[in-house]
Formats: sequence, structure tokens, C-alpha cells
Amino acid sequence: MSRHPTMWIKGQSSASLSGKVIVIAVTGSIAAVRVVELARELIRNGAEVYAVMSKEAQHILHPYALHYATGHDVITEITGEVEHVKFFGSEGCADLLLVAPATANTIGKMAYGIDDTPVTTFATTAMGEGAPVIVVPAMHNSMYEHPAVMENINKLQDWDVTFVGPHLEEGIAKIASNDQILLEVERSLGSSTLLGKKVLITSGATAESIDPIRVITNRSSGRTGREIAMEFYRRGAEVTVVHNGRLDSEGVNEILVESAGEMIDATLRELEHGYDMLISAAAISDYTLDASESKIKSGEDLSLKFRSTRKLIREVRNAYPEISIVGFKAEAGITEAELITRARESLEAADLDMVVANEVSITGMGTVENDVHIISARDDAITHVSGNKRLIAETLADNVEEIFRKN
Repeated sequence: MSRHPTMWIKGQSSASLSGKVIVIAVTGSIAAVRVVELARELIRNGAEVYAVMSKEAQHILHPYALHYATGHDVITEITGEVEHVKFFGSEGCADLLLVAPATANTIGKMAYGIDDTPVTTFATTAMGEGAPVIVVPAMHNSMYEHPAVMENINKLQDWDVTFVGPHLEEGIAKIASNDQILLEVERSLGSSTLLGKKVLITSGATAESIDPIRVITNRSSGRTGREIAMEFYRRGAEVTVVHNGRLDSEGVNEILVESAGEMIDATLRELEHGYDMLISAAAISDYTLDASESKIKSGEDLSLKFRSTRKLIREVRNAYPEISIVGFKAEAGITEAELITRARESLEAADLDMVVANEVSITGMGTVENDVHIISARDDAITHVSGNKRLIAETLADNVEEIFRKN
């Protein structure tokens, strides 16, 4: 017999969850309508997904929808198959229980070991076995903020249950986005090879003010920096990003800046808190100017006088001589050999541990894909990688792990 058509999408986005079995436990929140796409997103990243539903959840979402979404029959009651033990007993086949969405009622039952629904029976078994459990709350805001609910959440967190979200909007504690949930699942089931490491990443373009309305900037989208931040977070690192953008992640700390000066000052201040590595992936402006306090009138001839900005890596190296630094070297209109030569010169001049070099006249800035050379100062080894920026982030993380292993 051919496999269920849902399996045709398996692994199409990534292999980050390949070989992992995830059980989605669905409760009676209206946010249950979001679970079909959530299940499929997990499958796109390589997971095998099963679903268990409470009776209340079935009033909102028919089990057929989750059968379609997962490719497996949905568990709606505990039978002679002892499904909770099959998946989460001492020899269970599941790697993680994802309670999404989780109502206040279910959170309370989980906190007190009450298992009177298929969902809570699965939760009691998984928690008793010490399996990873992620809870994604969704309910009315006034319910979420009830002292008992807060107490139950804190209690579960003390037992190493992970919570994702909610987002408080329109009087509702809304379910977290699928991207946020996926990232936390990947972190929970990932390699944890960077656990205990603190990494600071600068990302994206900076912008220098011309007047209160206009700025001068560059073509960087920040996509590479964001992918690096998420990949290092997946591997267990404590990650902070300094940038002029937004990440759809609660786990990654963000410091928002605009200008080159603000980015450099923010980075130096943040490094006071103790970091193992700086990854300087931002396209920091090389020039700045004194901005007009009022809007420059349109149509007038305009002459701007620029001056050089400070150099982030130089200031960081002077202030923190022991920190590991990964730099980026972007060039345009040169050969591969010349690119590597200039990257090596930067590696030595700035006392970097590693440099990522790319020629951006064809691809790189503002694009989904890139072609880069990662050069290590330790042994002068060059890793050439071409493809989407998530692949580049994964390859960089592999190389950084090698630095930490040898230090």
C-alpha cells in the first residue's frame, strides 16, 4: 500500500526533525483550528507526527482533519492499545509531547496529575517518564492572568515543561506562531552542542539619518543574521541579536538599533554581560553624517558631507581581547581567489577566529541564497558552501562548534 499523501511533504523544508516522533495533544480551544498547519510544518521539517484529542477539542476540529494533517489515525480515547504507554512509557516510541493549544483547564490538570482525558493521560505519562513536554497556551486573557493559572504555569516550568507564548492581543492570550513553536521543538530535540554558550550576533543593515525623514543605508536584508541566530538557538546557545529588525522568536534576545554608532555602542554594552563569541554579520555603514534637524526641502540641490564610522570589530577586540569573533567580508566584482586573499588579510588584521567571505555582485545581499567561503584562523581551512541561508547558518554553526571543542 502506498503511503498517506501527507507524507509527500516530509522533509521538504529541512531535516531538522528527521527521525523524531512528535505527539500533538489538542485541547478545546478555538485555536485548535491552527493545528492542521502546525502538524504539517513539523512534517515538512522531517518529523513523524501523531495526534491525540480531548472530547472538547473534537467539538472544534474533526479528527479527520488531523488524520489528513498527520497521515495517522487520531487518538480520541485510551483503548486496549494503551496508547499513552505505547508512545511515552519506558519503551515508548515518541520523542516529545506538544500540547497545542493548551487551555487553562488542561494546564491545571497537568500541574496536579489529573488525567481524565486522553490529552492529560498522555501528559501525565510523558512527564512521569521525563520526556520533553512543550505547552502552547491559548485562552481568554482574563483566564490566562488568573493567579491559579499563573501558579500552575510556574509549577510546570519548575518541572522543566517548556511554554511557548502566548501573545496577548485583543484581550486574548493567542497561540504562538507556527514558526515560534517549530523553533522551540527544534531546540528541544536538537543536538544541544552549543548549550551553555553565549553568542552575540549583529545582523542586517544600519541606517544613517540625513534628516528626520530620510536615511542612507545598504542592501542587506538581515536574513543571514536571523538564520544564524535561529540555528545557534536550535543548538542550545543563549543568543542575543543586535539589529534593526524583528525575529519571530521568544527565546532569542533582541536589541534594536538603527545607526552604526548605536549598533557599536549597544554591542559593547551587551558584551559586558559576558559572552563566548561575537558573530559580526551586520552590514554596518562605513560612512555617516550630521543629520539636518528639519526636513530638507524637496527639489533643492543637495550636498552631503560624510565621515567614516567607527569599526565594531576593532573596538570589541580592544575591549575584549579573549572573546572569539567571527567576521564577515563582503566584496563585489572580484575573483574567487582575490576574495579569499582579502578575507585572509581581514582574518589576520582584525585577529578573527573565523571569517565568512562572499562576493555580493551576483548573490548575497537581500537574496534568499548565497555563496560563501568560511575560513578558519586555526588551520586556514576553507569551507565552501552555496545554497539557502539556513544551510549557510548550519555550516557556520558546524565550524563554530569545532572552535569551541578545541578551545
